Amino acid sequence: MDREAVVGLFRSSGALLEGHFRLSSGLHSGGYLQCALVLQHPSNAEALGRALGEKLKALGANVVLSPALGGLIIGHEVGRALGVRAIFAERQEKTLTLRRGFQLSSADRVVVIEDVVTTGGSTRETIVVAEQAGATVVGAGSIIDRSGGNSSLGVPFSSLVALDLPTYQPDVCPMCQAGSPVVEPGSRT
Repeated sequence: MDREAVVGLFRSSGALLEGHFRLSSGLHSGGYLQCALVLQHPSNAEALGRALGEKLKALGANVVLSPALGGLIIGHEVGRALGVRAIFAERQEKTLTLRRGFQLSSADRVVVIEDVVTTGGSTRETIVVAEQAGATVVGAGSIIDRSGGNSSLGVPFSSLVALDLPTYQPDVCPMCQAGSPVVEPGSRT
């Protein structure tokens, strides 16, 4: 899938939103990507997962690990594309952890998959989960990279599309300064 096809899926699904948003990173932005609206259509999820899996295939991962909730669907589809198992980490007392009987070992080569990377915080947290379990993290990927190349994940990173949607610290956010109400659509709890 090329850039136009990916962005076209977001636009046609109503998933590229404009307004004043508080992202799960805490940053504010005038643009938000609601990936769930794209991924609710299994054919979209499969196509995006296949395209991302193709970009990551050379890493030789034998497990896909995603942070819940945003990375679940796309992680599953990348796992399907790579022919490997797909598991997820979820928050327990505000800390990402493996639950539900999921396990990793020193034999596992993990690729971490997320829907959108902005600061890379959730992806880095997920990398730590894998490493603490003894696995080797061979790379990371996302549908959208909105980090501006500043995610600093410490592993090879690929995305299908890089989008420039400016973010702001809350204390210097021009939308806050204009009195615009902020909406918090993210999934981190």
